[in-house]
Amino acid sequence: MKGPAMELQLDPLFQTITLVVLVLILVADLLIILKRPHIPAAKESTLWVVFYVTLALIFAGVLWIVAGGEVAGQFVAGWLTEYSLSIDNLFVFVLIMGQFAVPRRYQQEVLMVGIIIALILRGAFILVGATIIENFSPIFYLFGAFLVYTAIRQAFPGDDHDDDSQKENLIVRTLRRVLPMSDSYDGKKVITRVKGKKLFTPMIIVFVAIGVTDLLFAIDSIPAIFGITQSPFIVFTANLFALMGLRQLYFLLGDLLDRLKFLHYGIAFILAFIGVKLILHAMHVNELSFINDGEPIEWAPEISTWVSLAVIVVSMAVATIASLIAARREPASVDGPQDAAADVADEKGTPRTVEQPKGD
Repeated sequence: MKGPAMELQLDPLFQTITLVVLVLILVADLLIILKRPHIPAAKESTLWVVFYVTLALIFAGVLWIVAGGEVAGQFVAGWLTEYSLSIDNLFVFVLIMGQFAVPRRYQQEVLMVGIIIALILRGAFILVGATIIENFSPIFYLFGAFLVYTAIRQAFPGDDHDDDSQKENLIVRTLRRVLPMSDSYDGKKVITRVKGKKLFTPMIIVFVAIGVTDLLFAIDSIPAIFGITQSPFIVFTANLFALMGLRQLYFLLGDLLDRLKFLHYGIAFILAFIGVKLILHAMHVNELSFINDGEPIEWAPEISTWVSLAVIVVSMAVATIASLIAARREPASVDGPQDAAADVADEKGTPRTVEQPKGD
């Protein structure tokens, strides 16, 4: 049985044109980086972030005109959810950049590759998720339970990710043993030549680490947004817009990331809320024979898109404001974004420490 969001219909021509335009914007952004790699100033990063946020809001307005307020609300709620999770992703990106000593000049390229990998992985997960939802509505029970578990892990990270960390460290160490590797970077090249011999640069390991991180975050983010809308088009565009400004946001926030000490609580609350919403929706459209004799549970409420949007906005606002107030009250700390990133790495099961390449 389909949830109400599955019944949303958008003109296929509108969807096609939208996806083509957004892909062209992403390609243009990539070409700019490839032609002019540089360290963006705060003003440049701010302008780009404002541009992408404005673009997302304009798109929401277009959706409102074309398909109505419900569809537009689902997009905004999904976009904000993915954007908040993407900021969480930045913490681990900071950790990877620092521990692999990626030259700051080339961090834009690394981030863009990470964003493209994330988009491909999330696109695949969206297609799979949409197919499963279309044919097996009880999956909402599993998605909901998984998000509640993820929320608890996000709010109270412990030592239960050691095995995952060791596995990822094993991947990195295996690559170093298997691939002929140079001791230092050669600009943004993945392959270099040393004394006439072709060698991989440490950049290849950075890309692998970024890719694995993207995979872990995709596993969390896709069930979350399916709790807001089951329209694959809305899910994909929300993810695309959330990832678009991520590269510039990385440089804009910079050292401010370590001040957002309560951000993970806000994200955890959002994930828990969406998890509960998914479970309630699963009860509302129940088809499992051992639950209520396979009949829908009528008393289970359906949480509206606008309530979801309000919860997301308030949660992130409270977490951000509380973090900034706490940062102002605390004395200057020697800890930096690397330490904040390490905390998020613990939550996600990504390695806190890796072998750094020799040299810059």
